[in-house]
Amino acid sequence: MIALSLAEIATVVGGQTYDIPDPSVRVTAPVVRDSREVEPGGLFVAFAGERVDGHDYAAQVVAAGAVAVLAQRPVGVPAVVVDDVQAALGALARHVVARLGATLVALTGSAGKTSTKDLIAQVLQRAAPTVWTPGSFNNEIGLPLTALSATEETRFLVLEMGARGKGHIRYLTGLTPPRVGLVLNVGTAHIGEFGGREQIAEAKGELVESLPADGTAILNADDPLVRAMASRTQARVLLFGESDDADVRAENVRLMENGQPAFTLHTPSGCSDVRLRLYGEHHVSNALAAAAVAHDLGMSVDEIALALSEAGTLSRWRMEVTERPDGVTVVNDAYNANPESMRAALRALVAMGKAAQAKGGRTWAVLGPMAELGDEGLAEHDAVGRLAVRLNVNKLVAVGGREASWLQLGAYNEGSWGEESVHVSDAQAAIDLLRSELRPGDVVLVKASRSVGLESVAQALVADTAAATATGGVDAR
Repeated sequence: MIALSLAEIATVVGGQTYDIPDPSVRVTAPVVRDSREVEPGGLFVAFAGERVDGHDYAAQVVAAGAVAVLAQRPVGVPAVVVDDVQAALGALARHVVARLGATLVALTGSAGKTSTKDLIAQVLQRAAPTVWTPGSFNNEIGLPLTALSATEETRFLVLEMGARGKGHIRYLTGLTPPRVGLVLNVGTAHIGEFGGREQIAEAKGELVESLPADGTAILNADDPLVRAMASRTQARVLLFGESDDADVRAENVRLMENGQPAFTLHTPSGCSDVRLRLYGEHHVSNALAAAAVAHDLGMSVDEIALALSEAGTLSRWRMEVTERPDGVTVVNDAYNANPESMRAALRALVAMGKAAQAKGGRTWAVLGPMAELGDEGLAEHDAVGRLAVRLNVNKLVAVGGREASWLQLGAYNEGSWGEESVHVSDAQAAIDLLRSELRPGDVVLVKASRSVGLESVAQALVADTAAATATGGVDAR
């Protein structure tokens, strides 16, 4: 964070100082809400949650070196007290962003936000100091905390913006006004909360509406609902995608033997070849979006292509690939799931499994429920199960309750799989099944909505091998 005195902070957030001997003392370290992350010179934000009240940790964080606490009541240690901690945090972020000399890049979309944000960050940091949203820290609390982690040296601030309804992105752009706004796609994630894709598009488009006239709206040329957002902004419009009229586009797209995509990147300044280290063809669109941002910010096509080709996964549980010593490949994509990302992950699984199948290996899709689909839930889960059959995935393990049964039923009705698709009650049942049936050469995809916690399946499969290796062997069950 840029250095601010406690007196300045109190003025910015409209708060009162309590138990502060010297208001000129400055906050020089990050602003955090997790007491375990406090650093000497930092500021702790005390949120009162349903199960944990941050105010109870006030003395502990000050003892650990925090300069003060941003709180809703006096806590017996140095504190800036406000009526609404979340509003105060937002006001502080807005103040800091206004003082930065950084270019703000914001992105949103129904699928691929975090992967694309990670690509943008890795490309831009080659050009100048860059700060970006960690993981999916993209809401009204995570976004200002990210913005506050920027310093005087920061030149690019890359912010992922999520939305649960209309007005959310408008609120976030009010805290951190972007100059570059990227919209990836409009899918069915959270459709149960929004009511329909048109309503999702209305909410996502709030990002481009926030852009200044000298800013840039970067839009997906392949998504009609996103392309139509060009009429909602006064900023310059830059299109990306595989469409012929896209300003930044991909040609000669292909999947390599291991499932990693390669393509020729075309920008208004030239073309260059890219081979991604990520898995699945869906990452081509994410890479094009990142390339469009970098092009707009002045990077050459060769610089962009090299950075994309060397970029990896920064956020956990997103197509996280582990190759076990016994030849089993585990793909942990269990951070979240929606119909679009499920389809993309299944296609990636099939691409990765081609070489394995030629040697007798099999593809396993271990899938759990997709949350927040509302009335579309039955049809969407059924469709994913059917797609697994059409793609010739060898084994489907549907994990969980009613929604998982819809997955399994869709697969059964599509291909009469019988023993090839199975419904199990929970993650432990899936682990037990896989431990008994996996064999060398198999490729296992694990994916579900975050609330399901299906990452435990992938972690158990990886941990099995780590433990076996430590004792001198591999469990071949």
